[in-house]
Amino acid sequence: MKYSVGMTGEYSKLITEEDINAFATVSGDYNPVHIDDKKAKQSVFGKRVAHGMLTVSFISKVIGTIMPGEGTIYLSQNVDFLKPVFINDTVRAVVTITEMGKNNKATLITEVFNQDNEKVISGSALVKLPQ
Repeated sequence: MKYSVGMTGEYSKLITEEDINAFATVSGDYNPVHIDDKKAKQSVFGKRVAHGMLTVSFISKVIGTIMPGEGTIYLSQNVDFLKPVFINDTVRAVVTITEMGKNNKATLITEVFNQDNEKVISGSALVKLPQ
């Protein structure tokens, strides 16, 4: 495939309680704001929130399987967490090529939006494109 500036890929996912619990198990992050209704209710969020890195993982889903896709090598990722993601939110990860570099590298804008089209994550990534 020939890659160019402006190419975009995306992936959407409903965030469930099961997703959050599974991510806690895999990551070992049992922060009560993610897994304990009573304690999360007392937090600044007022209810349970998804792990930020769970939400970021959907960017990885796009990069590794959709666009640029299979064979892409992640070199770096920066992330700003803008808004919380809650149980039953639907998130949409969007990745766009913004710059083609030397040695088959590309810079990507990486964003995640909720069901209200509010940006919840903003960032950028550097990848090595598939051959």
